[in-house]
Amino acid sequence: MRSRSDSLEFALLGLLSQGPLHGYELRKRMSTIFGPFKALSFSVLYPQLKRMATAGLIEESASIDSSRRSRIVYAITDKGSKKFSTLAETVSPDTWEDEGFEIRFAFFSPTSKKNRVRILEGRHRRLKEKAEILRGELEKSAVGIDKYLEEWRRHSLESAQREIDWLEDMIKTERK
Repeated sequence: MRSRSDSLEFALLGLLSQGPLHGYELRKRMSTIFGPFKALSFSVLYPQLKRMATAGLIEESASIDSSRRSRIVYAITDKGSKKFSTLAETVSPDTWEDEGFEIRFAFFSPTSKKNRVRILEGRHRRLKEKAEILRGELEKSAVGIDKYLEEWRRHSLESAQREIDWLEDMIKTERK
Protein backbone atom coordinates (compact mmCIF):
# COMPACT_ATOMS: atom_id res chain seq x y z
CA MET A 1 0.00 0.00 0.00
CA ARG A 2 1.96 2.94 -1.28
CA SER A 3 -0.25 5.65 0.15
CA ARG A 4 -2.97 6.23 2.69
CA SER A 5 -5.41 6.34 -0.24
CA ASP A 6 -4.29 2.86 -1.41
CA SER A 7 -4.62 1.52 2.13
CA LEU A 8 -8.06 3.06 2.47
CA GLU A 9 -9.13 1.61 -0.88
CA PHE A 10 -7.95 -1.87 0.15
CA ALA A 11 -9.79 -1.66 3.48
CA LEU A 12 -13.00 -0.38 1.86
CA LEU A 13 -12.90 -3.11 -0.78
CA GLY A 14 -12.34 -5.63 2.01
CA LEU A 15 -15.34 -4.40 3.95
CA LEU A 16 -17.55 -4.22 0.88
CA SER A 17 -16.50 -7.72 -0.18
CA GLN A 18 -18.43 -8.85 2.91
CA GLY A 19 -21.61 -7.10 1.73
CA PRO A 20 -23.09 -3.71 0.77
CA LEU A 21 -22.84 -0.90 3.35
CA HIS A 22 -23.74 2.77 3.61
CA GLY A 23 -21.15 5.45 4.40
CA TYR A 24 -21.83 5.75 8.12
CA GLU A 25 -21.53 1.98 8.60
CA LEU A 26 -18.31 1.91 6.55
CA ARG A 27 -16.85 4.65 8.74
CA LYS A 28 -17.91 2.83 11.89
CA ARG A 29 -16.28 -0.43 10.73
CA MET A 30 -13.13 1.40 9.68
CA SER A 31 -12.92 2.75 13.24
CA THR A 32 -12.96 -0.83 14.51
CA ILE A 33 -10.00 -1.63 12.28
CA PHE A 34 -7.96 1.49 13.01
CA GLY A 35 -9.06 2.03 16.60
CA PRO A 36 -10.60 5.09 18.21
CA PHE A 37 -7.52 7.29 17.89
CA LYS A 38 -7.30 7.19 14.08
CA ALA A 39 -10.71 8.51 13.19
CA LEU A 40 -11.65 8.50 9.54
CA SER A 41 -13.46 11.69 8.65
CA PHE A 42 -16.30 11.81 6.17
CA SER A 43 -14.28 14.41 4.24
CA VAL A 44 -11.74 11.65 3.52
CA LEU A 45 -14.17 8.74 3.18
CA TYR A 46 -16.64 10.13 0.65
CA PRO A 47 -14.11 11.44 -1.89
CA GLN A 48 -12.40 8.01 -1.74
CA LEU A 49 -15.73 6.26 -2.32
CA LYS A 50 -16.42 8.62 -5.25
CA ARG A 51 -13.00 7.80 -6.81
CA MET A 52 -13.67 4.09 -6.38
CA ALA A 53 -17.12 4.42 -7.98
CA THR A 54 -15.64 6.38 -10.89
CA ALA A 55 -13.04 3.62 -11.34
CA GLY A 56 -15.82 1.02 -11.44
CA LEU A 57 -14.67 -0.76 -8.27
CA ILE A 58 -17.88 -0.09 -6.39
CA GLU A 59 -21.39 1.01 -7.25
CA GLU A 60 -23.81 3.27 -5.44
CA SER A 61 -27.52 2.75 -4.98
CA ALA A 62 -30.13 4.60 -2.96
CA SER A 63 -31.99 2.88 -0.17
CA ILE A 64 -34.61 4.03 2.31
CA ASP A 65 -34.02 3.10 5.94
CA SER A 66 -36.68 2.54 8.64
CA SER A 67 -36.83 6.27 9.42
CA ARG A 68 -37.64 6.92 5.74
CA ARG A 69 -34.29 8.61 5.17
CA SER A 70 -32.60 8.01 1.88
CA ARG A 71 -29.08 6.60 2.15
CA ILE A 72 -26.49 5.74 -0.42
CA VAL A 73 -25.43 2.12 -0.18
CA TYR A 74 -22.11 1.02 -1.64
CA ALA A 75 -21.51 -2.43 -3.11
CA ILE A 76 -18.40 -3.98 -4.60
CA THR A 77 -18.43 -4.74 -8.34
CA ASP A 78 -16.81 -7.69 -10.11
CA LYS A 79 -13.93 -5.39 -11.03
CA GLY A 80 -13.61 -4.37 -7.37
CA SER A 81 -13.67 -8.00 -6.23
CA LYS A 82 -10.90 -8.88 -8.67
CA LYS A 83 -8.82 -5.91 -7.51
CA PHE A 84 -9.34 -6.85 -3.85
CA SER A 85 -8.27 -10.44 -4.55
CA THR A 86 -5.18 -9.22 -6.37
CA LEU A 87 -4.31 -6.81 -3.56
CA ALA A 88 -4.91 -9.49 -0.91
CA GLU A 89 -2.36 -11.70 -2.66
CA THR A 90 0.22 -8.94 -3.18
CA VAL A 91 3.26 -9.17 -0.93
CA SER A 92 5.71 -6.28 -0.79
CA PRO A 93 7.62 -4.36 1.88
CA ASP A 94 4.58 -2.08 2.21
CA THR A 95 2.60 -5.03 3.58
CA TRP A 96 4.75 -5.32 6.69
CA GLU A 97 5.31 -1.65 7.49
CA ASP A 98 3.21 -0.25 10.32
CA GLU A 99 0.03 0.99 8.60
CA GLY A 100 0.17 -1.48 5.72
CA PHE A 101 0.48 -4.43 8.09
CA GLU A 102 -2.37 -3.27 10.29
CA ILE A 103 -4.75 -3.06 7.35
CA ARG A 104 -3.53 -6.28 5.73
CA PHE A 105 -3.94 -8.17 8.99
CA ALA A 106 -7.53 -6.92 9.31
CA PHE A 107 -8.26 -8.78 6.03
CA PHE A 108 -5.92 -11.76 6.39
CA SER A 109 -8.54 -14.45 5.73
CA PRO A 110 -8.73 -13.97 1.93
CA THR A 111 -4.91 -14.01 1.71
CA SER A 112 -3.36 -17.39 0.89
CA LYS A 113 -1.57 -19.18 3.72
CA LYS A 114 1.76 -18.94 1.87
CA ASN A 115 1.44 -15.17 1.54
CA ARG A 116 0.21 -14.73 5.11
CA VAL A 117 3.42 -16.42 6.27
CA ARG A 118 5.51 -14.22 3.96
CA ILE A 119 3.87 -11.08 5.33
CA LEU A 120 4.26 -12.22 8.94
CA GLU A 121 7.93 -13.08 8.31
CA GLY A 122 8.51 -9.69 6.67
CA ARG A 123 6.91 -7.91 9.62
CA HIS A 124 9.01 -10.04 11.98
CA ARG A 125 12.25 -9.08 10.17
CA ARG A 126 11.23 -5.41 10.12
CA LEU A 127 10.54 -5.36 13.86
CA LYS A 128 13.78 -7.23 14.66
CA GLU A 129 15.67 -4.48 12.75
CA LYS A 130 13.75 -1.78 14.62
CA ALA A 131 14.43 -3.48 17.97
CA GLU A 132 18.16 -3.66 17.21
CA ILE A 133 18.26 0.05 16.40
CA LEU A 134 16.38 0.89 19.59
CA ARG A 135 18.61 -1.39 21.66
CA GLY A 136 21.70 0.31 20.21
CA GLU A 137 20.29 3.76 20.94
CA LEU A 138 19.56 2.77 24.53
CA GLU A 139 23.04 1.31 25.04
CA LYS A 140 24.81 4.41 23.75
CA SER A 141 22.48 6.99 25.27
CA ALA A 142 24.28 10.26 25.15
CA VAL A 143 24.97 12.16 28.33
CA GLY A 144 22.29 14.73 28.86
CA ILE A 145 19.66 12.96 26.72
CA ASP A 146 16.18 13.76 27.86
CA LYS A 147 14.98 11.14 30.34
CA TYR A 148 11.57 11.06 28.66
CA LEU A 149 13.08 10.32 25.27
CA GLU A 150 15.05 7.51 26.84
CA GLU A 151 11.87 6.13 28.45
CA TRP A 152 10.06 6.39 25.12
CA ARG A 153 12.84 4.37 23.46
CA ARG A 154 12.63 1.75 26.22
CA HIS A 155 8.85 1.57 25.83
CA SER A 156 9.18 1.28 22.04
CA LEU A 157 11.69 -1.55 22.43
CA GLU A 158 9.41 -3.41 24.85
CA SER A 159 6.45 -2.96 22.48
CA ALA A 160 8.49 -4.19 19.52
CA GLN A 161 9.63 -7.22 21.51
CA ARG A 162 6.05 -8.09 22.49
CA GLU A 163 5.00 -7.90 18.84
CA ILE A 164 8.02 -10.00 17.79
CA ASP A 165 6.99 -12.70 20.27
CA TRP A 166 3.40 -12.56 19.03
CA LEU A 167 4.54 -12.76 15.39
CA GLU A 168 6.66 -15.82 16.16
CA ASP A 169 3.55 -17.52 17.60
CA MET A 170 1.48 -16.46 14.58
CA ILE A 171 4.11 -17.78 12.14
CA LYS A 172 4.22 -21.14 13.96
CA THR A 173 0.43 -21.35 13.86
CA GLU A 174 0.27 -20.48 10.15
CA ARG A 175 2.91 -23.07 9.27
CA LYS A 176 0.97 -25.90 10.96
